[in-house]
Amino acid sequence: MSTTETVTKSNIGVFTNPAHELWVAESQPSLETIQNGEGLKEGEVTIGIKSTGICGSDVHFWRAGRIGPMIVEDAHILGHESAGIILAAHPSVTNVKVGDRVAVEPNVICNACEPCLTGRYNGCLNMRFLSTPPVDGLLRRYVNHPAVWCHKIGDMTYENGALLEPLSVALAGMERSGVRLGDPVLICGAGPIGLITLLCCAAAGAEPIVITDIDEGRLKFAKELCPRARVYKVERGVTPEQASTDIVRLGGDKQASVALECTGVESSVATAIWSVRFGGRVFVIGVGKPDMSIPFMRLSTQEVDLQFQYRYCNTWPRAIRLVESGVIDLARLVTHRFDIEDAVKAFETAGDPKTGAIKVVIQSEVDTRA
Repeated sequence: MSTTETVTKSNIGVFTNPAHELWVAESQPSLETIQNGEGLKEGEVTIGIKSTGICGSDVHFWRAGRIGPMIVEDAHILGHESAGIILAAHPSVTNVKVGDRVAVEPNVICNACEPCLTGRYNGCLNMRFLSTPPVDGLLRRYVNHPAVWCHKIGDMTYENGALLEPLSVALAGMERSGVRLGDPVLICGAGPIGLITLLCCAAAGAEPIVITDIDEGRLKFAKELCPRARVYKVERGVTPEQASTDIVRLGGDKQASVALECTGVESSVATAIWSVRFGGRVFVIGVGKPDMSIPFMRLSTQEVDLQFQYRYCNTWPRAIRLVESGVIDLARLVTHRFDIEDAVKAFETAGDPKTGAIKVVIQSEVDTRA
């Protein structure tokens, strides 16, 4: 028997499929199941999802139907950047209670493989990551999820709670890349992850910070977000080696100690490699195509370390502290908001560069009655 609040609206979710269709429809768990306090397994809670950010991977699963080996093979629910309110809890749950506001860490791990046992659970060999096929995502009105992955956010807005997920991506990159006070840093890509990484680098005291993108509007946004950032527009037809010369000049003729590559685009990775100093580091956060060419001899003769990131681990408590204290201000990143019923329009906006969207958020009114 679980404790629960009364909910009155039916559960709906945002679906895509192998035909690249996108629609809103009835979803699980059902309203009846939630109202009856049924269906929760040991350690689980029911969350009323209030705010969900659209990630680039969500758009990619919709339009391309896959990211590498992760393929949409059936009707599939998107979304993994969410926050909401606990509506019900299995009697075994002790870390959260009904009424708590939480951010959802969207993974379920096995706790038995080597990555799990050594604390790097993002490499879990049996990972179930919500929104990665075939595991349905969080873009629903209600979701059942293990309570251990629900992080209390207190009075933080649900919107900021949802954005703790992309902040976690940036924090994982900061931790493993080793950005330090006074480091010259290059950030490739001014999308949401690149912009949050910019905020993190600024907070960490990196200087100078150069950020690149192909879109003038995003670079303008980056400059408004962090006035001391130096912006570089990547022009078509310019080679990575040529671009690196301009980037180094823009940085005061100081090669970057660390380049944080947030696009996964082959030419951008190459530009990062050409831009860092001898013994520098290129840390790739972005997701790219399965195979790509890189300037190997530049890496070799300059002893450049090339590293990669896969999601995150142990980041949510740190992310919450940074947002609660005001060290990182995520609210400025949200440019568009839509109700869950208008999710198709939200995805069209997120996927169209002409809209100027940075972060599109989908909101849901759970309509709880105490």
